Amino acid sequence: MNNIKQLLFSLTVTALIFSGCGTIVEDSDKTDRIIIDDDSNPKYSQNQEGLIIYAQDLSPSSYKLEQLDNNDFNKLNDEQKLQVADKLLSTLFFGYPLKTLEDKIDSGNFITDIQSSLKSVKNDTVELENYISNKEKFDTRSGVTKILTRFYAMKELDSLFLKNWTAYILSQTIMFSPAVELDSAQEPNIDRVYNRLVKSLAEENTMQYMTYIHMMSDDNWRRFRSPEDNGREMLEIFLLDMDDTHVPIAAKALQNWRLDKASYTLVVGLDDNAKPLELFGTTIYNGEDFYRELAKSDQFTKGATTRLVDFFFTDTDADKKGEIIDSIVSSTPKTWQDILIQIIFSKEYLINTSRAKSAEEAFFSLTKKMDYKHRSSTFYNLKNALNLMNQASMKYKLGKLNRVPLDTLSFAYYHKFIRDSMLRDKSNPEYLDDYTTWRRDGWSDSFIDYKNFNYDTNNAIASLNSLIDFIFKTTISRAPTTEELLLFQEHMIRDSNGKKVFHYAFDMFRTYEDDAQKQKETRASYKANIAILILDYISRLDTIYMQERVK
Repeated sequence: MNNIKQLLFSLTVTALIFSGCGTIVEDSDKTDRIIIDDDSNPKYSQNQEGLIIYAQDLSPSSYKLEQLDNNDFNKLNDEQKLQVADKLLSTLFFGYPLKTLEDKIDSGNFITDIQSSLKSVKNDTVELENYISNKEKFDTRSGVTKILTRFYAMKELDSLFLKNWTAYILSQTIMFSPAVELDSAQEPNIDRVYNRLVKSLAEENTMQYMTYIHMMSDDNWRRFRSPEDNGREMLEIFLLDMDDTHVPIAAKALQNWRLDKASYTLVVGLDDNAKPLELFGTTIYNGEDFYRELAKSDQFTKGATTRLVDFFFTDTDADKKGEIIDSIVSSTPKTWQDILIQIIFSKEYLINTSRAKSAEEAFFSLTKKMDYKHRSSTFYNLKNALNLMNQASMKYKLGKLNRVPLDTLSFAYYHKFIRDSMLRDKSNPEYLDDYTTWRRDGWSDSFIDYKNFNYDTNNAIASLNSLIDFIFKTTISRAPTTEELLLFQEHMIRDSNGKKVFHYAFDMFRTYEDDAQKQKETRASYKANIAILILDYISRLDTIYMQERVK
């Protein structure tokens, strides 16, 4: 009967929408009340027994956690601006070539321009999916590999990028991890969880509704497999509710829910609990009631916010975290972006916080900044490298409790990947059409193009210093120190008849008067030698692995 009533209600609403009438429609149970007029979208008033289904993101003016705006950003010195801009972009798995980034900073509207870009539509979903499905160019043999490939393939920082980034962050946490390390979870669970999150974000579903749908899914039950275990974990994960007296109540409501051990499929029996149960300040009966009222409860927003604050403010003390959480909660967030965007554009995060970068933050920002060319196995290798770092994507039952490798061996794999696969790895332009060879992947010649630094064939030291400065600012958002400049000068430049000239292997001024092509190729090769040595040095600096506070 309820389904019939809901259908009739929906048909009435649809008819009113097409007729252009302005009126109020209300069903007899008062579970749905929709105001329809020429200027409103009725979907934002829809709810499921009080659980709001749709919501638009808050505007930044509604955030209670203090935000960094253009005025604050423009008051920073040049190096601080570069550091903050790169910190924001790398957090989003993005980056711009140095000259492009400097132009965006110099516009005076950097913060609002990035905020606007996250609301724009620039990447084409159909083209993107067709592109990354090309098996000659991309080895997407697993769900994680395809997800990682997508971040590389999206050329624009827009709303589609943001939705994928949000889904990725959520699926790394204890809240939504597919937990494929368990025997009951498999690779398809990655696609199911991640794709559902992306599509729900596109539908403008509330974080409460998205969580409600996830909690009732096979994917969630494959992680927590009994009524007692599932009930306990949902209370602890989303509400931070550690009260053991609540667990038997949750288990009773879920008494007819079970995961079939043979097929690992969720089965909901017909033997619903018929006795009223008191939980969340209301009366529930069955599993659907339990999940719905959990998502509606007053504790949910604080629990979800706490999980994400812990994820981004890993090195912040408990008192400061509490202040951040309270500020975000007081803004009454309804969507996941209301929390995530509020965090990453905040003064507390961009200015005051220091933490280690995740491998994804380091990798994807460098690919954009250095015009990195991939081979077919690049992102499969990235997936495997994350495994070696003990930072596997969507693998762990409790998510990534630590966002970066903390033990010596794990961090060694992190350093090795960034050094060998990113900074010291130069693409050979002769192999750009062969996606199977290791000679293709690496940063391209365009990264150190002569136009990117001051190349003066009459001044070896000035030219070298300019190239060093460019590479430092691109990769670690700071200029080299005087000591660092001298270090490279002493290694690469020598005195010859009272003139400073390059040592043989670094001579980007090499001249062949009778062979212009050989001269061009030799200069480019030696210039690459200089860059590789500088990048090798940078790979050993803690800065390349850090999201640093502004000093």
